[in-house]
Amino acid sequence: MSASRDARRHGAGATGPASESAPPPSAPIEDHAALGDGRTVALVDRHGTIDWLPLPGLDDAPLFARLLDEQNGGCVELAPVAEHRMTRRYVPDTNVLETRYETEHGVVRVRDALVTGVAGRLPWAELVRRVEGVEGRVVMQWRVAPGIAFGTRSPWIDDRDAERGIIRAGDLSVGIVTGNVGAPDPVDHSPTDAIGARFRTSPGSVHVLGLSATDDEPLHQPDPLRAGDAIDRTIAAWRAWSTEFAYEGPWRDAVQRSALALKLLIHSPSGAIAAAATTSLPERDAGEKNWDYRLAWVRDLAYTVGALVQFGLREETHAALSWLLRSIKASAPDLHIFYRLDGRVDGEVTEHEDTAGWNGIGPVVTGNPAGAQLQLGVYGDLFGIVRSYIAEAEGNSLDIATGELLADIADRVCDRWRSRDSGMWELPETRHYTSSKMGCWQALDAAIDLAARGQIVDRRDRWEPERERIRCWIDEHGWDERRGAYTMWPGSSELDASVLLHAPSGFDRGERMSRTIDAIDAELGAGGGRLWRYTGMREEEHPFVACGFWATAALACVGRVPEARGRMDSLVGDANDVGLLAEMVTVDGAFRGNFPQALSHLALIDAAIKIRDLG
Repeated sequence: MSASRDARRHGAGATGPASESAPPPSAPIEDHAALGDGRTVALVDRHGTIDWLPLPGLDDAPLFARLLDEQNGGCVELAPVAEHRMTRRYVPDTNVLETRYETEHGVVRVRDALVTGVAGRLPWAELVRRVEGVEGRVVMQWRVAPGIAFGTRSPWIDDRDAERGIIRAGDLSVGIVTGNVGAPDPVDHSPTDAIGARFRTSPGSVHVLGLSATDDEPLHQPDPLRAGDAIDRTIAAWRAWSTEFAYEGPWRDAVQRSALALKLLIHSPSGAIAAAATTSLPERDAGEKNWDYRLAWVRDLAYTVGALVQFGLREETHAALSWLLRSIKASAPDLHIFYRLDGRVDGEVTEHEDTAGWNGIGPVVTGNPAGAQLQLGVYGDLFGIVRSYIAEAEGNSLDIATGELLADIADRVCDRWRSRDSGMWELPETRHYTSSKMGCWQALDAAIDLAARGQIVDRRDRWEPERERIRCWIDEHGWDERRGAYTMWPGSSELDASVLLHAPSGFDRGERMSRTIDAIDAELGAGGGRLWRYTGMREEEHPFVACGFWATAALACVGRVPEARGRMDSLVGDANDVGLLAEMVTVDGAFRGNFPQALSHLALIDAAIKIRDLG
């Protein structure tokens, strides 16, 4: 697998600022599969191209980002030279991707993974692509073309020898290694802006393309043949994790794939859970709603802990809750709606003007401007996490400092629930959003339960009356009898799908919630069980994947289980060919928004569990 040396010490990937001409079309979002190692996530399209890979960590500037910048983003290509047919799947019970290529002259199998070490996660990021000859002889081509990391790097390739090269990009070092067994018939390829080669497979041959990455530290480049063995080790590691996964019930394959997708988004160095693996994939085709989701939302973490506890996955739930509590204590007394993966609070947003965006839809940003907003629902999310951790798993208890902190936060809820906020959807208009008040009710309800269990300082004499005041306020101001639904805010006739979360929370599992589901379906329904987020979004964006599953779970909670089953059967079909979900899905089934989206997979899991447990 000898590589071209023409790119040695040449600037790679880009020649200058983005062109003013229209960029070529980007790969459809739904064409991607995801790989991960607990540190970062790679996206692989149907052509075998990795067009998204931040290195060494998920929230670093991506050296491979053709998904958002066709001209200058960079990618890692691997595919047959000739025309071919492709089928792919995940190796069962793993996040290792297996792709089969059939050409006129032969068949090859490619297995892709961000690999693990003997003792677990490696101290560096390492991508391995192993090509196995199955039948005949197939000429394959690979190319590593680094990009400019949203205009923050000017990479160059130090090609040390025929089978190794190093990409230098600021403090980032990315090593390239190649090797083969049983197929000593490479065909050189000489790109001008990257490093790559051609090689020919034969039955039983094995070729390896590997990348390892470190930031501001020495670089280890593994032996290519041992790197190939790392694929098998990673498969074994994923399968060992999957044996700890305990879910028996309907839609098991979809639930397990969703759990594996969530595992990709768990940042193992800290325990945080990223909302998605990408930034700036558009929520609307006209642009503007492009945000960075490589951050940890308290809301997503709450639902994740609730799911993982029920699956019997102890380590992840403990790490996630511990990370959140450390982050809260570090920025007390305020409770933020999201944190960086390292626990810091950072409201800085940078717009990368020379990066075109997916299909030219900008802007491309790092950071998220919603961090400074007040969202009262986050209190319900926090206490929901803690209640799940304590009530749904044996052997868990809180430390004294955490018990005191949570009691103080519950007191804060008593004072703040009357405030206007930005609601769950991070809206610019502050109002008395009904779902936010429901979140405050949920927070106090959980605090009362935790105090009764002896887990937090007991101030129920204050919390219980305030919980009832919140319920009375919602009954008087949040319910519209003429509309037959909980409305978005007092005096409004608009509807908001986020109120459906408060059937599972326990706020309302009766007639009013049942009527609200019907009203939301009538106004926000998009067919096939899909829903827009709230009134007016039909004209601006696409159906929000999680909302359809929220309605499904709510149906089960109000006793309409047969309807919930039918809806679930339809919605699970919105996943792509390898079982992944984005933030939004068009009426034609195309994906929009950041991907893979934790909230979508969490909503699927919760709906399946509710139907199983209540059916």
